[in-house]
Amino acid sequence: MTASVSRTSTGSAVEVLRVALGLGLTSFGGPIAHLGYFHREYVERRQWLTDAAYADLVALGQLLPGPASSQVGMGVGFLRAGWRGALAAWAGFTIPSAVALTAFGLVATDIDLASAGWIHGLKLAAMAIVAAAVVAMWRSLAPDWPRRLIAAGAAAAMLLSPTAALQVAVIAAGALLGWAVLRGNRREAKAETAPASGRRAATIALATFAALLVGLPLLARATGLEWLSVVDAFYRAGALVFGGGHVVLPLLSESVVEPGWVSPDSFLAGYGAAQAVPGPLFTFAAFLGASLGPQPNGVAGAAVALVAIFLPSLLLVLGVLPFWARLRTMPALAGALAGAGAAVIGLLLAAFYDPVWTGAVTGPLDVFVAAAAFVALSLARTPPYVVVVLMAAAGEVLARASGLVA
Repeated sequence: MTASVSRTSTGSAVEVLRVALGLGLTSFGGPIAHLGYFHREYVERRQWLTDAAYADLVALGQLLPGPASSQVGMGVGFLRAGWRGALAAWAGFTIPSAVALTAFGLVATDIDLASAGWIHGLKLAAMAIVAAAVVAMWRSLAPDWPRRLIAAGAAAAMLLSPTAALQVAVIAAGALLGWAVLRGNRREAKAETAPASGRRAATIALATFAALLVGLPLLARATGLEWLSVVDAFYRAGALVFGGGHVVLPLLSESVVEPGWVSPDSFLAGYGAAQAVPGPLFTFAAFLGASLGPQPNGVAGAAVALVAIFLPSLLLVLGVLPFWARLRTMPALAGALAGAGAAVIGLLLAAFYDPVWTGAVTGPLDVFVAAAAFVALSLARTPPYVVVVLMAAAGEVLARASGLVA
């Protein structure tokens, strides 16, 4: 299997920022849906990398702690334009929702977003986008029966026990099976090898990650400075949570609600708002930072919390990806990567059912509307942001119609 893609030149950080900003403004639906948006934009539309290389990044994002979809975006940016591209990809994808949640944190009120019709429409849009991504990646990454069986097994395992730990185990099992039965699947990835950052820079990034993880709590206790405690709390949340997304919420609650920095009601209100904005759920940290009791708070607190929770992921991507890019070209690992890619398809397939389908579909009409969005994406090649807007409007129409019927 060939994983290379022809490129005449390396992209720029400005280019990455522009594309990532568009995704940050339109990527509703949570981390699984984000992977669908990324696949459509980076792989299908712009052809910055192939399906196989994209699956490698998804697998790497699942193996590393932190927000998986954001790490995939950082990885794409890194492959495209080096460490500046990684920063640009993070900034573009993160800033829109971070700004919105910071503003909400500054003027937080008891707003019930759970029953809003347009949010239901966004869930249906996410359902269509994930379905389109699964179909496209299945064709490329599960073309034979061994990989189809790996994908089916991965999906079944995740449906039986959908835990973050099992995600890592499933990808590892897929890699082992691929190593055993798919050794003939060679990859050519020279065109997608990460820009030369050097092992020294990667090692420094990994050492910084470890030093901050160990040193921040010690320094916070030694100095008694509240702002260091805040940085430590959000850094640990980003560094120690596997699976990202909703998985980080218990740790964030323990970090900011238990010590009394944020009230339980405010925490839940911010969580509800985080569901209504595009981009990564980890930008919930911006709301919490703006709402903190101790200093820093307000805009400064939002910025500190946001940087602290995403910094571990950025350091890990910058530190691991150069080695990953070298390892993935080794013939001995080709089968393992093919198996891991098939397992990634299984994870997406399971997530399409739960939580995407189960969280979006309330009746047959929802299935019909989501199917129409899928056709628009897959056959009519409608841009995702257009589908998002139309589905939000459709959600409002459905909600109003349901209210009239009731």
